[in-house]
Amino acid sequence: MRPILMKGHERPLTFLKYNRDGDLLFSCAKDHTPTVWFADNGERLGTYRGHNGAVWCCDVSRDSTRLITGSADQSAKLWDVQSGAQLFTFSFDSPARAVDFSVGDKLAVITTDPFMGLTSAIHVKRIASDPDDQVGESVLVLKGPQGRINRAVWGPLNKTIISAGEDAVVRIWDTETGKLLQENDKEIGHKKTITSLAKSTDCSHFLTGSLDKSAKLWDIRSLTLIKTYVTERPVNAVAMSPLLNHVVLGGGQDASAVTTTDHRAGKFEAKFYDKVLQEEIGGVKGHFGPINALAFNPDGKSFSSGGEDGYVRLHHFDPDYFKIPSI
Repeated sequence: MRPILMKGHERPLTFLKYNRDGDLLFSCAKDHTPTVWFADNGERLGTYRGHNGAVWCCDVSRDSTRLITGSADQSAKLWDVQSGAQLFTFSFDSPARAVDFSVGDKLAVITTDPFMGLTSAIHVKRIASDPDDQVGESVLVLKGPQGRINRAVWGPLNKTIISAGEDAVVRIWDTETGKLLQENDKEIGHKKTITSLAKSTDCSHFLTGSLDKSAKLWDIRSLTLIKTYVTERPVNAVAMSPLLNHVVLGGGQDASAVTTTDHRAGKFEAKFYDKVLQEEIGGVKGHFGPINALAFNPDGKSFSSGGEDGYVRLHHFDPDYFKIPSI
């Protein structure tokens, strides 16, 4: 499995997202410029220029026409995927962190960081089908918990929003009323910041990764803890195979702690676990720094990782991978 090395970012990667068809891969980094690549050969198609801060997150509409990005420049932007044109800018009073289109792409959830006395918040925006009709007002604003919300995604049928972040608690919110419906049981939950969250293809469960060196699998409706995957370093990114019972965890030390990397060169690996048995089944090395982003192609036949080293590594699985025994 020879990886394709994709060099286009000047700074560490923050997020990776495939479109629904799995032919395009979108990458975000601290260098202000989201980029789109061909997902099969890693060729760079283009960039989206307009942010002037780190870009933390992105999502692409179901029909691959719109891209939404959240940035430290206190804005979230809508883009035309094909032309790279900016369609609209949502402005905030603090950095925009997580973005996610609803099923049907009529709504988007955007989280903003705590900043200068403001608490974190979750904003729901209506997305107009015609960019000329787009407005900036929020349909709903939820005042968030203490600390940053690192991820917020839509629950089944857009009826809920699931959020997780610095206070290590997973919360489920009602999108009609804005009420907090559930919080995970503190006893079984993460002990440190939740860095990442990935939903299953059928939206029945989701995976969270945390600096407490573990990832946890939750039921999306009841918030029951299903599985826990334990690793030996902080988890910055998680992904779930849409094809096999595999979960992938990526991480490493915090960026500020990376001082002695010489003896670990290329040793930062994406670890594969059996989703059911919770056992490690393999790893893919290669990054020269912590892995900050992971994504599976929707066809399950390839995955990509984004590192603190500024590289995106695209891995097409060998046929042997699909023969790994699974229950």
